[in-house]
Amino acid sequence: MATHPLIAAFQQAGQGHVFAFYDQLDEARRAELLADAAEIDLAEVAALDRTLVQGNAAAGIDLSDLSPAPYHALPKNGGDAAAWAEAKRLGEEALRAGRVAAFVVAGGQGTRLGYDGPKGTYPVTPVRQKTLFQVFAEKIRAAGARYGRPIHWFIMTSHINHAATEAFFRAEGFFGLAEAQVHFFRQGRMPAVGLDGRILLEDKHRIAMSPDGHGGSLRALQRSGAVDLMAREGIEILSYFQVDNPLVRFIDPAFVGWHLLAGSEMSSKMVPKAYAGEKVGHFCAQRGKTVVIEYSDLPKARQEETDASGRLRFIAGSIAIHLLDREFIRRMATGADALPFHRADKKIPCLDATGAPVRPEKPNGVKFELFVFDALPFAKNPVVIETDRADDFSPVKNAEGVDSPKTCAEDQLRQFVRWANARGAAVPADATGLPPFAFEVSPLFGYDEDSFAASWSALAAPPVIAAGIVLE
Repeated sequence: MATHPLIAAFQQAGQGHVFAFYDQLDEARRAELLADAAEIDLAEVAALDRTLVQGNAAAGIDLSDLSPAPYHALPKNGGDAAAWAEAKRLGEEALRAGRVAAFVVAGGQGTRLGYDGPKGTYPVTPVRQKTLFQVFAEKIRAAGARYGRPIHWFIMTSHINHAATEAFFRAEGFFGLAEAQVHFFRQGRMPAVGLDGRILLEDKHRIAMSPDGHGGSLRALQRSGAVDLMAREGIEILSYFQVDNPLVRFIDPAFVGWHLLAGSEMSSKMVPKAYAGEKVGHFCAQRGKTVVIEYSDLPKARQEETDASGRLRFIAGSIAIHLLDREFIRRMATGADALPFHRADKKIPCLDATGAPVRPEKPNGVKFELFVFDALPFAKNPVVIETDRADDFSPVKNAEGVDSPKTCAEDQLRQFVRWANARGAAVPADATGLPPFAFEVSPLFGYDEDSFAASWSALAAPPVIAAGIVLE
């Protein structure tokens, strides 16, 4: 076998089998295998094997001393209206000062939607069929104009969709944003290992690699140079959201203000759970720390607990909308407070020792994932605020049923109706708030209720809302 420092390192680490077929490969495939291997931190893999694979440290989730996490309720639900107003004022100051940037986790494909391409390129609006990326870009453009400062946008892609995502933005002229405002970088990957801790091969020239989870975004931000770019640009706060949710208010001055008022390093939005078994994480307090317990980990009986008023005790559902301080990201990516990996047992297609393909019928290996909400216990002064589901959360995840393109388009329409009728438009709607026809509000006209109201008030004559109308 040809001598190469990387091959020697793998041999020394007891992972030399990764290069078992190296001498059979042509130069191009050798290069691919070496590139995969270069991504791997062998010491990290060895530690994960000791703790999560052989040690099975993930055998149980610590559910002791759990109580519902405190949160700031909306004024209409009993929250302090004056404090919310002050938070909004502070957040607007930060936006005018250019201290806030947007960050979308966009590594996924549209496979579950029956769509071939990056999920961010999926069309979602009810009339123009604007893509998720276009909706977000127009929100950023409009907010930048409103606050008088261009807003930087960080986009984390994956190895699968990075090239296609960049090409899409170029073809669309970055949706009117300056190219220098938009920053792409790839999510990290981790090798899958067998139950014996040996790294698995997908092919003779490819290691079985998978994305390192949404928590890997913190490592990727640091490793890509994004955190340093934020420092150069005076950006202190990153607004984190996921690509499948077009309703998301990621430029939310009140949220930013609450974060600043508390001196928080990481803040989160919650929605009251719609029902006990809703598949969202639960914000909890545990021995002085804020934690998120996944729905699959919190026992059914705990999920169904109620308080004296009959309301669910563990009511605060996580919808993956967070604010992160820049230096907190750096610390979580480089310091002793690194996020913990989680073990996921999977059926992983791979090669056996002879190079023959294996298609397992039961889990044969382990993938390692990081969860971004695991950063919360490490954050100083974490804040959780309530948000309206109807104005912040309607993801597109499934081809049909719950969280589908149909339900998302309907939720967008309901939002447009509320905004328009609050200004006197008198749009008809059924008992669920859905109008009898489709129309659309561009984020350039209004990306939240305040910006919509400002644009509406500036019109010489209010329009009659009818089928197919687009306010832009």
